[in-house]
Amino acid sequence: MAEISISNKDWQRVKIKIQRKYNHLTDEQLQYSEGQEEGLINKLMQLVNRNREYVVFTLKKALVNIDNNRL
Repeated sequence: MAEISISNKDWQRVKIKIQRKYNHLTDEQLQYSEGQEEGLINKLMQLVNRNREYVVFTLKKALVNIDNNRL
């Protein structure tokens, strides 16, 4: 089970932050539906070549500062 929960509304903002940090990622690669956090984490692990802890930390950081543009 995923350690985080991301709504579709929040994902739009988080996705922008991730694309700013990893500018090689496309909208198609970052497709997400609410409730599919586990799949998102696994996909991001492969796309950015990082471990699970790093990906989860990055997503949590983006959610905590949702109104901030920085990641």
